[in-house]
Amino acid sequence: MLHKNNFMTIDKENMPKHIAIIMDGNRRWAKEKGLDGKFGHKAGAEALEKLTYFANDIGLKYLTVYAFSTENWKRTKEEVGALMLLLKSYVDKFLKKANTNNIRVRILGDIERLDKGLKDSINEIVEKSSKNTGLTLNIAFNYGGRAEMVIAVKQISEKVLDNKLSIDDITEQTISDNLYTCGEPDPDLLIRTSGELRLSGFLLWQVAYTEFLFLDKYWPDFSKDDLLDAIQTYQNRKRNLGK
Repeated sequence: MLHKNNFMTIDKENMPKHIAIIMDGNRRWAKEKGLDGKFGHKAGAEALEKLTYFANDIGLKYLTVYAFSTENWKRTKEEVGALMLLLKSYVDKFLKKANTNNIRVRILGDIERLDKGLKDSINEIVEKSSKNTGLTLNIAFNYGGRAEMVIAVKQISEKVLDNKLSIDDITEQTISDNLYTCGEPDPDLLIRTSGELRLSGFLLWQVAYTEFLFLDKYWPDFSKDDLLDAIQTYQNRKRNLGK
């Protein structure tokens, strides 16, 4: 286990450019402590805030986190409502602070379902941070990997119908260019917390050659040291990328 602030053990020349995280286990974390689930989500948001600043400090270029899936709307009205309130607080405080720390914020997913005030606040911070050159924080919200690919197929089909693209010219890059992550490298490392061993529809196209790391601890307990451990694990693996 890496010790606190022991960044010296990391190979600076072999840093992953892009790390994706499925932040899982908030509700179970709260349940084991005898707390309501909303306190788990709040603790998870606080963990993300700390990790984002740390990732920026160590030079990570892209961090993509799975915050809310298209399937999460099926949860109870009370839990979804609590998550929306948490998102509003997150946008009002953390994301605006992130902008002043040269962090670029992007949203992966469809936010049209959100109320106008919240949607406007999100769009504002995305626009204001768009020229920042530090860490790019991608927040996957109301996101589904299959839905993302359906949208890409529709966009490509429209270009074909408008005679702006030939079917023969469609390549893998064409697909990538029509995803939410257009212009970004695919994740080098994907981390999932809470012990679950599945992707849950996260970045299905983008993780074809990504290294996976599944951890038993719940997301609210994920620390800076855990991120350094994950990076060191990544650096100790041999990536063939299909060769």
